[in-house]
Amino acid sequence: MTKKIRVLIAKPGLDGHDRGAKVIARALRDAGMEVIYTGLRQTPEMIASAAVQEDVDVIGLSILSGAHNTICSFINCGQIVKLLREKGMDDVTVVVGGIIPEADIAALKKSGIAEIFLPGTSTQAIVDFIHQKIVLPS
Repeated sequence: MTKKIRVLIAKPGLDGHDRGAKVIARALRDAGMEVIYTGLRQTPEMIASAAVQEDVDVIGLSILSGAHNTICSFINCGQIVKLLREKGMDDVTVVVGGIIPEADIAALKKSGIAEIFLPGTSTQAIVDFIHQKIVLPS
């Protein structure tokens, strides 16, 4: 039996809209990945702890509130990446999906985010990115 890619989907901050996160979670599951959905209003510590407990390969953060710079650039995503490194999980790929202005993408990637998926991105493109990024031992 081959190991499946394990993905943690989380909604950081106070954003209460999770339909998109659930659509992505289902698409990844249908593509053969194991998906853990943490639910709404997660803190960086909660997300990093869940990632460690679940031994995930990918963390997907869904942000629709417009607070991506506050949540991602240096506070939360930077904090999540930092927490993961402190826990010896620096090989975890962190991606963000949601309403992110083009002008903010470079700073998010500099903070350690592997990719940004904007509205209109196909679920297949997200699946393909993860498959290209995560190579599991056979």
